[in-house]
Amino acid sequence: MKNLIILSLVICLFSSCLEKINPDTLKNTSWELSSITGITLPANSKATLKFGDSLNVSGKSFCNNYGGQAEIIEDKVALKNLFSTKMFCQDTDSSERAYLNALNETNTVKITDGKLQLLKDEKILLVFNKVN
Repeated sequence: MKNLIILSLVICLFSSCLEKINPDTLKNTSWELSSITGITLPANSKATLKFGDSLNVSGKSFCNNYGGQAEIIEDKVALKNLFSTKMFCQDTDSSERAYLNALNETNTVKITDGKLQLLKDEKILLVFNKVN
């Protein structure tokens, strides 16, 4: 029983140390995609992500432009009301679909070593380098 109590205290201690994102650190920042898990990025096109003053999001998804709203609470993020233009670009179509799907699946955000990571639970989906 004593070991169980000690283990519970250790777990509580570590869970309180989880990284929490301050929404102000993302406001008015621009990021360029450096990797998507399981996908090779197109050589001739880029994907970007911008956070505005009120955490509105916008960017380019290789071919199309997109936008929406980010809501951040501690280390959890929800990208809501995402919309995009509908041009068809054959060379980047599969990468674009993977990118937009990953944005929609994102529920956690971390900034590590100057890189923005968007995750689904513990799985890294997208990694960005800061532009500004």
